[in-house]
Amino acid sequence: MRVLHTSDWHLGRAFHRESLLEAQAAFVDHLVETIRSERVDVVAVAGDVYDRALPSVDAVALCNETLRRLVAENVHTVLISGNHDSARRLGFGADLMDASGVHLRTDPARVGEPVVVGDVAFYAIPYLEPEAVRAPWALPERSHSAALEHAMGLVRDDLAGRGMPSVVLAHAFVTGGKGSDSERDISVGGVAHVPVAAFDGVDYVALGHLHGRQRMSESVRYSGSPIAYSFSEATQVKGSWLVDIGPGGFRGAEFVPAPVPRPIARVSGRLADLLTSERWSPLEGHWLQVTLTDPVRPKSAMENLRRRFPHTLALSFDPEDAPQAAPRAPRLAGRPEIEVALDFIREVRGEPADDGERRLLREAVEACRAKEALA
Repeated sequence: MRVLHTSDWHLGRAFHRESLLEAQAAFVDHLVETIRSERVDVVAVAGDVYDRALPSVDAVALCNETLRRLVAENVHTVLISGNHDSARRLGFGADLMDASGVHLRTDPARVGEPVVVGDVAFYAIPYLEPEAVRAPWALPERSHSAALEHAMGLVRDDLAGRGMPSVVLAHAFVTGGKGSDSERDISVGGVAHVPVAAFDGVDYVALGHLHGRQRMSESVRYSGSPIAYSFSEATQVKGSWLVDIGPGGFRGAEFVPAPVPRPIARVSGRLADLLTSERWSPLEGHWLQVTLTDPVRPKSAMENLRRRFPHTLALSFDPEDAPQAAPRAPRLAGRPEIEVALDFIREVRGEPADDGERRLLREAVEACRAKEALA
């Protein structure tokens, strides 16, 4: 059996206010072409189908068109909800879709019920918000590790009576994984990671959440997002894993690169050099994040840059040999909400939050996240 492992589509997402729907539609074209050329049997989508719990009408339309095309290719598609998705909204009509070969799994109560395709059991573990599953599963603690280990216990219990190859889909931050700026923080009490050993006992694990492809072990992998969603991903090769599963289990995986809608790059230098030097010519069609190093901040810098680099999206200044300046405000993108809140208190009050305040803020952040997971 051939399984195409993909994740983190984030349909409807923008890149510094630039719409990516056209690029995401091009990825879907590539996905269908890969299914045909590689004779794929199952498409495994490991969460974050949408970019937000209430996706735009255009994002929903693209998802609908994508699933319709996958059904037309006569492949089975197994999808789970991620931390960006609304599990209840994404899971609407799941039972009705099963008959078409589209298997949406967003309910934690069903993690021990596999989708059996041929002689392979697919166990779909949606993103598990610890607060949402702690009471139903009587977890000993509120953590991602406790939630996922309980879910995997249910998987192993069911698998023990089947004696067939197995694939697990999960949306989590596995210890040792390398993140990027475009992923939403999922930490609980400061802890977001789960050990790779939690997945022992299955043949292949299709992970979602981290946006760069990576191998946590030979058979536990992230596919990464199909498109770059932050400049921190400028060096990443995007795509999907093409996984072979045989009677004895996992046989190997090959990475299939996805098309690049528009390359991205980070550049740094003085404005005059950026505007005149031929060495920057290859970047004229890129989306750019530019850091200017002029001793004095140039006037109309963005306007001038866009005459040569029309797709410049982000601009910052870091003067060469500048005297020690006052500390800059910390960046917000990609940082845990609790850290942003604590930095705000320190900034406006001139002293850090005390232990009680930190505890109250952490509880508020986690309550908001749990509410969103149940939306």
